[in-house]
Amino acid sequence: MDNKEVNPVKNEEIKKENTRRPNSNMKRNNQRQNQNRVTDDYEDQLIALRRVTKVTKGGRDLNFSATVAVGDGKGKIGIGSGKAHEVPEAIKKARNAAVKNVVKIDIVDGRTISHEVIGTEGAARVLLKPAKAGTGVIAGGPVRTVLELAGIKDVVSKSLGSNKKINSSKATMNALTAQRSAAHVAKLRGKTVEEILG
Repeated sequence: MDNKEVNPVKNEEIKKENTRRPNSNMKRNNQRQNQNRVTDDYEDQLIALRRVTKVTKGGRDLNFSATVAVGDGKGKIGIGSGKAHEVPEAIKKARNAAVKNVVKIDIVDGRTISHEVIGTEGAARVLLKPAKAGTGVIAGGPVRTVLELAGIKDVVSKSLGSNKKINSSKATMNALTAQRSAAHVAKLRGKTVEEILG
């Protein structure tokens, strides 16, 4: 009699646990889908892909390292790197890292930067200058990729140091994030935008 009374209680507990598990899995799946929806808003461009060999006691371990830039063409830009045994997986990791590193930059009139600036990363130095409407993006390689993904349409650039792809792209990012708009400078100085520009 005692055993019969205990068993139904256990069965009810097992049923409750079974009903809870699918709900938690559904929540996780929904979160992953929402994350994918957010990342789909960005365009991505492969900057560099390298084959990396690590020599270990058991032999050589071959991996692929990828660097990807993402942007929405409206002032948001990010760069990330990823490493994996397969090329597609390395690119996917790099893209996810780039989305996490996205920053917002100021674009003047929806086309150019606010002032001249030099960005550095390692031995790479990149000079960026604002340009008149219709000038286009005067840049090459990874610098052009980053500027176009950010949504900048008129700018002049010059590479002053090393022309390595990864460092050049990061130097461009540093130059863009170092931008200060007239409104930002006016707020720091306690003046109006007209006083700063005048």
